[in-house]
Amino acid sequence: MGNSLLLICALTLVIHAAETLGYAVRLAGIRSGKLAVALSLTGIIVLVSRTSNLAQGPLTGGLIDAAKKGTGIPLQTEFHLILAAASIGTILSIVLFPTMVFVFMRLVAHLEIAGSIPALVKQSVSIDKLKRIKRKVRMPRVEMLMRLRVGGIPKRLLVLNTAVTGIYTVGVLSSLYASYLVPAHALAASQSSGLINGIATILLTIFIDPRVALLSDKAMAGKVRTSEMNKMFGLLMLSRLAGTVLAQLLLLPGAAVIAWWVSWLA
Repeated sequence: MGNSLLLICALTLVIHAAETLGYAVRLAGIRSGKLAVALSLTGIIVLVSRTSNLAQGPLTGGLIDAAKKGTGIPLQTEFHLILAAASIGTILSIVLFPTMVFVFMRLVAHLEIAGSIPALVKQSVSIDKLKRIKRKVRMPRVEMLMRLRVGGIPKRLLVLNTAVTGIYTVGVLSSLYASYLVPAHALAASQSSGLINGIATILLTIFIDPRVALLSDKAMAGKVRTSEMNKMFGLLMLSRLAGTVLAQLLLLPGAAVIAWWVSWLA
């Protein structure tokens, strides 16, 4: 496996781990009663995710150039490995979720005192404080998994979250693979990733985010138990994991559809 592929896989892992940990920020805000302050921490997560995403694009394009020259492992295999990194990143976030909820609760409390993200980083990030986190590591328990039954959580929300995650995860890779399949329309195919991810983002914003926000407000008002929120975020993370697995199945069909579409438009 080449260095470029390893770096792309690492960036993909970071992107999906960071985005999944956004649920930990929300839950930390609900438990601490400071949801608005907690959501400001998502700026860090968005920054990490988007920066990694920007660096990932040119590197992935380099894999296509290498594939056209007939060097390296097959492009399809490389893309499947990248998608596997997305699943690993999501699994890592699920494993770290209980610990990160605790960490974010502490950060929310410090942010309220510090007043800004830079001041928070200056006050909270030190070798000594990072060492203390080791003592607070909390792994998911079997009892936690046993509580994750779908009852009470709309099944369509989980199915939609799985579908949207799958589309978002595979959108760029399917577009790039389509550009490899139809070299004559490579630019049009690669640019279609923006449209695909845009549609996925719109679906997420319209159908998923409002539901999560509504339940969060109810939990803050005491109308929904915190255990129900734990359950919802747990199921949403599992549905995200299912979405990254679904992306493996969507890679080639998605590339074929994009290749046909750009060829038809031409």
